[in-house]
Amino acid sequence: MFSASQSSKAQFLDKARQAREERRELKERERAAVQVQALIRRFLCRCRLQREIRREVEDFFGTNESGSSKRSALSVFRIARKLLFVFNHKEDKERFEKLCRCILNSMDVENEPKVWYVSLALSKDLTLLWIKQIKDILWFCCEFLKQLKPDILQDSRLVNLHLTMLVTFTDTSTWKILRGKGETLRPAMNHICANIMGHLNQKGFYSVLQILLTNGLARSRPSLSKGSLTAIFSLALRPVVAAQFSDNLLRSFLIHIMSVPAIMTHLATLTPERLAVIESHDLFRKFILFLSREAQCRDVCVCLEGSHTLCLLGNLVYLGSLNDKVLEEETAHFVGVLIHMLSYCQKYVSQKKSNLTHWHPVLGWFSQTVDYGLNESMPLLTKQLQHLWGVHMIRILFSDVLSKKLLENQEIAQLPTQPVSPQNSLPMKNLFKRAFQKSASVRNILKPVGGKRVDSAEVQKVCSICVLYQTTLTTLTQIRLQILTGLTYLDDLLPKLWAFICELGPQGGLKLFLECLNNDTEESKRLLAMLMLFCDCSRHLITILDDIEVYEEQISFKLEELVTISSFLNSFVFKMIWDGIVENARGETLELFHSVHGWLMVLYERDCRRRFAPEDHWLRKDLKPSVLFQELDKDKKRAQLLLQYIPHVIPHKNRVLLFRNMVTKEKEKLGLVETSSASPHVTHITIRRSRMLEDGYEQLRQLSQNAMKGVIRVKFVNDLGVDEAGIDQDGVFKEFLEEIIKKVFDPALNLFKTTSGDERLYPSPTSYIHENYLQLFEFVGKMLGKAVYEGIVVDVPFASFFLSQLLGHHHSVFYSSVDELPSLDSEFYKNLTSIKRYDGDISDLGLTLSYDEDVMGQLVCHELVPGGKTIPVTNENKISYIHLMAHFRMHTQIKSQTAALISGFRSIIKPEWIRMFSAPELQRLISGDNAEIDLEDLKSRLKQMELKNVFLKANLDKVLMSGKGPFFHWFLRAEFLSALPFYLVKCPIRIGGDSVLAVSAAAVNPDSWQKTHGVLWGLPWESPGHYLAVGHPGQ
Repeated sequence: MFSASQSSKAQFLDKARQAREERRELKERERAAVQVQALIRRFLCRCRLQREIRREVEDFFGTNESGSSKRSALSVFRIARKLLFVFNHKEDKERFEKLCRCILNSMDVENEPKVWYVSLALSKDLTLLWIKQIKDILWFCCEFLKQLKPDILQDSRLVNLHLTMLVTFTDTSTWKILRGKGETLRPAMNHICANIMGHLNQKGFYSVLQILLTNGLARSRPSLSKGSLTAIFSLALRPVVAAQFSDNLLRSFLIHIMSVPAIMTHLATLTPERLAVIESHDLFRKFILFLSREAQCRDVCVCLEGSHTLCLLGNLVYLGSLNDKVLEEETAHFVGVLIHMLSYCQKYVSQKKSNLTHWHPVLGWFSQTVDYGLNESMPLLTKQLQHLWGVHMIRILFSDVLSKKLLENQEIAQLPTQPVSPQNSLPMKNLFKRAFQKSASVRNILKPVGGKRVDSAEVQKVCSICVLYQTTLTTLTQIRLQILTGLTYLDDLLPKLWAFICELGPQGGLKLFLECLNNDTEESKRLLAMLMLFCDCSRHLITILDDIEVYEEQISFKLEELVTISSFLNSFVFKMIWDGIVENARGETLELFHSVHGWLMVLYERDCRRRFAPEDHWLRKDLKPSVLFQELDKDKKRAQLLLQYIPHVIPHKNRVLLFRNMVTKEKEKLGLVETSSASPHVTHITIRRSRMLEDGYEQLRQLSQNAMKGVIRVKFVNDLGVDEAGIDQDGVFKEFLEEIIKKVFDPALNLFKTTSGDERLYPSPTSYIHENYLQLFEFVGKMLGKAVYEGIVVDVPFASFFLSQLLGHHHSVFYSSVDELPSLDSEFYKNLTSIKRYDGDISDLGLTLSYDEDVMGQLVCHELVPGGKTIPVTNENKISYIHLMAHFRMHTQIKSQTAALISGFRSIIKPEWIRMFSAPELQRLISGDNAEIDLEDLKSRLKQMELKNVFLKANLDKVLMSGKGPFFHWFLRAEFLSALPFYLVKCPIRIGGDSVLAVSAAAVNPDSWQKTHGVLWGLPWESPGHYLAVGHPGQ
């Protein structure tokens, strides 16, 4: 009974709860419906009101245009208030445009104050409302300006409309209400304008102008008209002037206006009167002084980041080029600002491509994105930056150096004057002749004299300027060559800078800069930056000057100065290496070393081609070869670095010994030297004399690298396969090697050609007619490498430019193809360099960037650049044409052949082994020394021999005793030298002072000897024995 009662009670409670829930849900639905209905009614009401207002606005502006300008200011104010109440950017764009035109028209009406829209500012009841309304209208104008594209015709008209609104109501100069008696109201009206400008600045007025300027100017051709640009710049300048150039507004102006790419250039082109306004306000000085405060400059750079900081720098440089007086007075601040900005840009520069970098046309790989507009503006930005290394600005910045006078107590080096030739008397219009043409007033410093305090204001100023240009070189990597060319363009800068360097410190020169290397102070860094800039610029100049300009005309440094400079550089680099500075060098110290070393090697290589320095000038007398060799054996780092960077400080004969020692060590390491416990592997080949080249190529080209370096025994057979008599104890292989090299280097085979004049060998451009010609060149390289490896001298005179490529010099950034061109074709070199000296319009010659060549009866046109046959050679690109032509003749034409030969050569001879030789020294290593024979040394050594042939001994004694007469010279140079390799000596002989000759105990076949040389000498033959054999070590 109780359970049934409880169940009915629970059901009753459930029903009551459900009823309450239903009533609650019903009330919520009713409430929601009321809210929805209210929202819909409000929306519909708003839409209805908006339609009514917009219809009213359209009716207001729909009256005829003739009476539109006569509407009262109050009616315009009321209709504007309604429009602003329902304003929508998309729907009300045209209505807003009509409102702006109506307001501007009202301001142009004459003598009707009630029509002037600005007259409402005088009404006590409406003043505040009017100010708020004009602020809203002008900000809506700004928002429209952000969206408009000036390159579109319709948008450009709207840009002019909105700019006119801003110009009109931010300045009282055009308000007719202030004329006459209204002049007393001007201060109040100016205050209102200042209030309006302050409101716009708070909302981002400068950002709007920046966007508009970027859209209109950051392109290949500016789309902003003269009027628009004038209006924008006037609007940008008004708040700054009104605030009396406060720091806050100067900062905004620099960040948003001066960072627009090339805006100063566009102002100078379109509205030059704006530059006069800038000058009248002395803005350039204010900018420099503001940025000279490190905190302010850092803040501006951080806001702009890398790319736009560079744009700001370009505009400041351009302004500086137009303000000589300010630049002279504020040089220190100007230089400091540029250094800071360039250093900031440098933080974003990367040395290589990565997923996080982007390509920048001026800075290289950059860790920030570069927008399209900036890329479009880069040519103009580069032109602005060029003013920094232009003649005008360099003359101002380096005025202390360029104004130097000769000191009375210093001697002037008397140099022989060059005879005046017709060519020398021509006006020097050429770029590189004008660059570095020293005036008579420049002293020729031959020795560092010292005497100038390094902490003086003059020295600090020059050091800061050098730091600026050095920072420019390391930051603007993609236009580095332009900068160097500009710095070497001005007469006398580098000679006088060298004179300035020589005066630094108590003693001047080397000691001061070596002390700076050990001092990590700001002053030391500045001094080293000066040296670094001097080296970079001088190296660039000497690289682009040809031999005539350097040696004969001496339009750069005098040769005596080059001797002094090279001596200083040689000592400086040696000290840096030997004192262990280079071992741990990082950053700026390492850059300094590469700069000084690069300038040193340019001078050294120039001296190797054509001597200007005295004998033994490059050697270090305080470096004992024995000490160096001991340190090399101990793997001392400084000894290795010395051999890597400046091997020329070691005498040539010691380097030859070192080379032979390296070869010997490798042979021992590879097991190619016979020992008591093991014999080296021997490769046997059989060669037919009638097919020596073919058989040698087929049998040797397949050998491994180590097998080629090992012992190779040659057996000659005749065409019937019968062995020739004789035992190969290296002698037959030497004969085979000499014969095969003689065949492959024969110009008749057309693998190699000879140069005109001295008939030196280089790969033939038409060698491709041979089948597998690249494999042939690789084989030739291996044979040549084998000869050098074994110390076998071969008579193969190579062209100097080809030897440079064999050494890898052509990969250097300082390598100039023009310098090596005379070694290929001296006549072609003279004709080509005459283009540089041509005073007329070079385009009259009808040249193009191409080279026409007669190839086996057919005229073939080679384009030096893509599309080169359609590109004329002009005065602007003639220097590029000369270098392109030289590069084509010596590199491009024979690129594949040279690469194949070098590949084969380096498979035997390691590149680091021969890097210690110059091109002439490498030729001596290959072909031996052609110096005069030391007769006294030869006599003393021949007396030690035990010659079995009495007749030969008697004749030698007679000839050597006389030591004169035509027979002696014929005997010594012809038959004696040809027979000398077939004899045996028991002691080494030194010929020519450098080439060290060693003993070879080769047994020579008497029959072969009698057949070869007996007839020539008319010698009687005795019993077989041992005979004189002289050659290089390892032969």
